[in-house]
Amino acid sequence: AIGKEARAMYNEGQVKGMTFWAPNVNIFRDPRWGRGHETPGEDPLVAGKYAVAFVRGIQGDIYNYGKVEGRQINNGHLQASACCKHFTAYDLDSWKGVSRFGFDAKVTKQDLADTYQPPFKSCIQEGRASGIMCAYNRVNGVPNCADYDLLTKTARGEWGFHGYITSDCDAVSIIRDNHKYARLPEDAVADVLKAGMDVNCGTYLKNYTKSAIQQKKVRESDIDRALHNLFSVRMRLGLFNGNPNKNIFGQIGPNQVCTQQHQQLALETARNGIVLLKNSANLLPFPKKTATLAVIGPNANNAHALLGNYEGPPCKSVEIFKALQGYASNVLYHNGCNDVGCTFADIGSAVGTAKKADYVVLVMGLDQSQEREDHDRVDLVLPGQQEGLIRAVAAASRKPVVLVLVCGGPVDVSFAKGDPKIGSILWAGYPGEAGGVALSEILFGEHNPGGKLPVTWYPKDFIGVPMTDMRMRPDPSSRYPGRTYRFYNGPKVFEFGYGLSYTKYSYEFMPSTPNTIHLNQLTPNSHQATDETSIIRSLSVSEIGTHNCEKLKFSTHVRVENMGNMTGKHPVLLFVRHETTSNINGRPTKELVGFESVSLDAREKAEIEFVLDPCENLSTANEDGVMVIEEGYRYLVVDDKEYAINVVL
Repeated sequence: AIGKEARAMYNEGQVKGMTFWAPNVNIFRDPRWGRGHETPGEDPLVAGKYAVAFVRGIQGDIYNYGKVEGRQINNGHLQASACCKHFTAYDLDSWKGVSRFGFDAKVTKQDLADTYQPPFKSCIQEGRASGIMCAYNRVNGVPNCADYDLLTKTARGEWGFHGYITSDCDAVSIIRDNHKYARLPEDAVADVLKAGMDVNCGTYLKNYTKSAIQQKKVRESDIDRALHNLFSVRMRLGLFNGNPNKNIFGQIGPNQVCTQQHQQLALETARNGIVLLKNSANLLPFPKKTATLAVIGPNANNAHALLGNYEGPPCKSVEIFKALQGYASNVLYHNGCNDVGCTFADIGSAVGTAKKADYVVLVMGLDQSQEREDHDRVDLVLPGQQEGLIRAVAAASRKPVVLVLVCGGPVDVSFAKGDPKIGSILWAGYPGEAGGVALSEILFGEHNPGGKLPVTWYPKDFIGVPMTDMRMRPDPSSRYPGRTYRFYNGPKVFEFGYGLSYTKYSYEFMPSTPNTIHLNQLTPNSHQATDETSIIRSLSVSEIGTHNCEKLKFSTHVRVENMGNMTGKHPVLLFVRHETTSNINGRPTKELVGFESVSLDAREKAEIEFVLDPCENLSTANEDGVMVIEEGYRYLVVDDKEYAINVVL
């Protein structure tokens, strides 16, 4: 939808370019990151799948039900150009005096291999993105935009990238000015061009490339390569083909902007993304015949807050308060706070409004004043007096209240989770133009929520962990707890993948799933790794080889049943849990290996197939960043059900 509408605007002469610097596929590693809500979350698999779908949708390739149909769609022509960013290990903007412009991210080979790099690899190899943006920060001392190993050896050499590589804006100048990596402007220009960067968002290449050539720091061949990569994408976009209406995407016009189909897609996306976190005594859904409803909070009557950042103008958007007006005879409103920062709360008036209502919805959370580019949070609690307002309104209301959180990053709402006067909690994220309508449908039972959290919600004292510590794995010796559901071993407010529904589901692994994977039949060269307590054999994925990895793929079938009385749609999440015995330090506690959405009527059953690749789904990164498969048991996990698989070497 986005790519089609962009092409329509270009065809009508309303825009000049067709290169989108999106998607952001960095891992949402730290809950304070101001740009975390631009990403699909903390899981590398989810980020990779999102990258592929986003890129193919923007670029106009045929993408249907997660399967790519054909390898050379449209003969290389692009509807629009997508660019995966920020390459790599970028997830700090501005925190306690540390700026992204000078930050040196210390990242282990192990964390690069299984956390930071996989989304970009998927974006390039499966999504076939036509652009990459290198990030501001350094990684292990080297600025990303000046890293030959990253841009040329890895992206182009190992992953087969074909397209242009751009800097983030002014990322070339900071190589000299902030990182102090280059002595002169011409040195910075030479560093990035030799590394494989092609386009500078900024003025350094414009101002200093000629002098860099004159000083023999840059070769003309480096300029030729950069121009080739840039103009090949422009050619694929058809920018030199005359009248755009006569080109391959020329029939896309104004009648394909803000279509009913696109608006319905926005609504369906919002419906599926909202997560029910608490629903004590089945407070929700509200009864259809609700007389008086009070809607209170600084995000209740602000349609723009629902859009998040880097937002385009919506076709139409409706405030949550206004969307709810069609569901009750009388809908009352009070903002509660002066703004989201809530430096002033009119608690007395808000309580008075709540006392008049049969039901109360509090719409609280964050907005772009609290979390955005170049602005990370310093705490994990609701801003200002929001918590005090929530507590007071809940205590005064006739019935338990509903708390709606409009925010990108997680907040510690433990107080609400344990308060019986707060009956339900919903996380809306930044749900977009249709978010107000979708939330109203959920509150009144026209849609059954099925969303799952894409990030871990940490307790407020997690802020004791420095945001600058890039390690994913825990370190017991220093009491470092690790990060994300894959490694974090501390208390949680809500877990990754958590989300309730108005119905109940049951799951069962079908016996067709194999219980043994024989790697010993593929190659006799299994390695034997020993320590004082164990002898565990392992094989590197590269030793197994692409052909054998393909042969090892297997299916697991899961039967899902809707046990309740309401139709529902939700994603079934398949995790792998490893045996605790391992020669690899820092193996994930568990990790997501598949997810599939299923829609079921009341009492209906369905069987879902997951196709697993042991080389991808049963392997682990060792401390050298090499993906290996160890012998021993793995456990497939869906909800409370497990299925054991033994890997034999």
